[in-house]
Amino acid sequence: MTSFTFDFDSCDDLGAAACGFDAGWLLALLNGQVRLDTETAMRIYRTVPLFTLGRWADARCRVLHGNAIRTYVIDRNINYTNVCTARCTFCAFRRDGDEDDAYTLSAKQITTKISELSAIGGTQILMQGGMNPELPLSWYEELLAGIKAENPHIHIHAFSPPEFIEFVRFFDPPGTDLEAKLSYVFKRLMKAGLDSLPGGGGEIFALPVRRKIGLGKCTAEQWLTVMRVAHRLGMYTSATMMFGHIEGIADRIHHMGLVRQWQDRSINDFARYGGGRYKAFISWPFQRENTPLGRLPEWEPQAGEEFPGDVIAAGGHSDRFGKVVRMAGATEYLRTQAISRLYLDNVHSIGASWVTMGPHIGQVALSFGANDMGSVMMEENVVSAAGTTYCLTEQLICHLIRNAGFLPAQRNNVYNLLRVHDGPESPDLLVTDWSQQRARELAIEGRTETTPVEVTVSAGADRVAIQ
Repeated sequence: MTSFTFDFDSCDDLGAAACGFDAGWLLALLNGQVRLDTETAMRIYRTVPLFTLGRWADARCRVLHGNAIRTYVIDRNINYTNVCTARCTFCAFRRDGDEDDAYTLSAKQITTKISELSAIGGTQILMQGGMNPELPLSWYEELLAGIKAENPHIHIHAFSPPEFIEFVRFFDPPGTDLEAKLSYVFKRLMKAGLDSLPGGGGEIFALPVRRKIGLGKCTAEQWLTVMRVAHRLGMYTSATMMFGHIEGIADRIHHMGLVRQWQDRSINDFARYGGGRYKAFISWPFQRENTPLGRLPEWEPQAGEEFPGDVIAAGGHSDRFGKVVRMAGATEYLRTQAISRLYLDNVHSIGASWVTMGPHIGQVALSFGANDMGSVMMEENVVSAAGTTYCLTEQLICHLIRNAGFLPAQRNNVYNLLRVHDGPESPDLLVTDWSQQRARELAIEGRTETTPVEVTVSAGADRVAIQ
């Protein structure tokens, strides 16, 4: 992608002075010449008007990715099992294993899903699951090898850091420390066909928050260590953050700060040897439906009370911490994403989270620092279990990108462009009757082939209704 240097000659100072910031400093920030520190990030988050902040993030995105192209990927999210040892309070997907709807997909079921993906031009799978203690390491090796044998062109983006930490616990691999044990598991799975690692399970790194919402899940240090081992072995990965629950605003910046710090280490230590790094950062608000955490009441300030999460993040004490939630809507989402673009100066891409926020907020996110619209969604089970389900065809995702003022382009896992849709044969430009885009079956695990599913989408209102 073509980048450029931003200057103020052709525009005003982007509102820097009005917000109490030096225009020269902002220019240096947007061009990557200075690094945003934590204190200033907090000040920007709390004081800069939303659309001014969006202009700053958009300018930074254009420096990195140019004015023209915004991307998407055609992949399939395969959740191979919902059996899980963790007790995350934000999750509606997990099962203990003895419930009627607990499942582990067979290799044949998974390869069938991949064949369906390949048929629509898909290039990768994102495969994650619960942490199922009944599956041996050989199960994963045979699964990966089978996928590669039948679909050698498909990139396997699979198994989040929490899964790898549980692999170490379940399989007890050789090694004197965690990195050595992880390396052993990584090398076996890479030999079988694993290509890269998704950033699932990041949630919020701050320990007080993680202790309350991620019961039985790996620590921040363990999560980051898994990614460091992946980078050392040459893998590209992503990083994620789930916010809008019990955390403070400072916890979000702290989370981004750890990603940036460990990214610096990976680049400094491994880049000269062909090592990997975080290629993208994606954040999204917590979805509360059908989850234990979602049963907590929405925070209502009592006599000027500060949100408990903010108190704890500042090192204070609150009896209400973990007992109320502060949900994040579109404004909070866009503000948080914009800060991530300004703060994560060493991460290539920022992804728009239309799966949780809806296609039109995902489209707006392209003007708030995001350069990528993520995946054409064939299947999604985890977010759907919490009550939020959106679906886009390739035609619709291209339509949204183009109507936001950009050229849509299909990419691969490392953000290399596969097809730039700049001609009349573009998927969205071939559509003559958008009403034909209204009926789509969204694959949701647990439904049988005979289960009626009515999915309604349109070019003007892309929310999915499933009946």
